[in-house]
Amino acid sequence: MKNRQAGEAADAHPTVAATETKQRRRSLAMGLLRAREAVMSHFRPILAAHDVTEQQWRVIRVLAEEGMLDATEVADKASILAPSLTRMIRSLEERGFITKHKDKADGRRVLLKVTPAGQAVIEDVMPESLRAYGDIDARFGAERVEQLIDMLEELASLKLEGGSGGEE
Repeated sequence: MKNRQAGEAADAHPTVAATETKQRRRSLAMGLLRAREAVMSHFRPILAAHDVTEQQWRVIRVLAEEGMLDATEVADKASILAPSLTRMIRSLEERGFITKHKDKADGRRVLLKVTPAGQAVIEDVMPESLRAYGDIDARFGAERVEQLIDMLEELASLKLEGGSGGEE
């Protein structure tokens, strides 16, 4: 009934339909999610074969690249919410991929560091990961990938402080 009334209103007032169409736009959030899923479809099988989740990989990789960091820094750099990271730290530590250390300057602060076993995971996964990146570059264009990364970094810099965290 509601759709029929809307259709009748649009028929009666053609400018209403045109205005509604102009106000609607493609969803940036949905486009980004679809693109993420397409990209991750290249990497999920690699990570699964090494018994590492996407989030665990991001944590290990961030620590391997950045060195010793506190949990807040890891959460930010790996784009992981703090509650999820807390559980993940425990799991990664149990698996011997990371270690926790007390900060000598601030005893309340816990620092995380990748272990040799975690580094070995990086070294095992990285060649396959680089092949997947090569496939994406070949299919989408290496220059376009670089441009896209630059644009996404610029877009990410627009993040609202204290934003609602909503989908759109």
